[in-house]
Amino acid sequence: MSREPAASPKDRFVTVYGRKPVLEALADTRLTVDKVVLADNAHGIAAREIVDAARDRGVPVHRASAQRVKVLAGNGKQDQGVLADVVAPRMRTLTDALAARKRPASVLLLDGITTPANVGMILRTATAAGIGGIVVPRRGVAGLDPLVVKASAGVAFTAPVLRCATAGEAAAELRAAGYPLYGLDAGAKRTVFDAELPAQAAFVLGSETSGVTDAVRPRVNRWLSIPMAGGVESLNVATAAAVLCFELVRRSR
Repeated sequence: MSREPAASPKDRFVTVYGRKPVLEALADTRLTVDKVVLADNAHGIAAREIVDAARDRGVPVHRASAQRVKVLAGNGKQDQGVLADVVAPRMRTLTDALAARKRPASVLLLDGITTPANVGMILRTATAAGIGGIVVPRRGVAGLDPLVVKASAGVAFTAPVLRCATAGEAAAELRAAGYPLYGLDAGAKRTVFDAELPAQAAFVLGSETSGVTDAVRPRVNRWLSIPMAGGVESLNVATAAAVLCFELVRRSR
């Protein structure tokens, strides 16, 4: 029997970079920090402060080249030579979530959302609404970085994030697992308030500018809209996500 490949570190941790975010993570005793990676050319008061904070928490500090830190952080301009991997207890791969005995009922699929503030706000809203899983692809969506963490007010660390390579692959996997896929589109006749929705379903949230991508669009079963008045054409994607999430809460009660 073939074995599934081991999960990537990006499927287990939220990586924060920069001196202040790393120090904040180390200072928050509610968080479990797996390790700190510090550039071998980082010295002085700031570096010593990080090393001391890590030691006080019992967190190992690994030294690496400055270039390696940039690669691991995924942001060469703002890493400041340091990053920390924070354990995300509810993060897992989409494949694992769909193979579990108790699968998530409602799933959000983020598709091409590149603004960190929107991703962070969606994570916070969906978690507050009790959504079972939020698919955040590794490619094509803003990474789970300090900007997303800040926008989520820290909820990104504990959100039920499901990881996969791309939104297109996620859409195919969800459909194969029996999840109907609903997309939000301002022109749809059915609205999120009057459509019949099954207990188990996935909802696609498209990009801020072009909506649902071509890789996902063919797999959408039905399109839903949010009624607009006053000449307003559409809502910000994070606002639309909030409307959808709490309509699902209302229905469940």
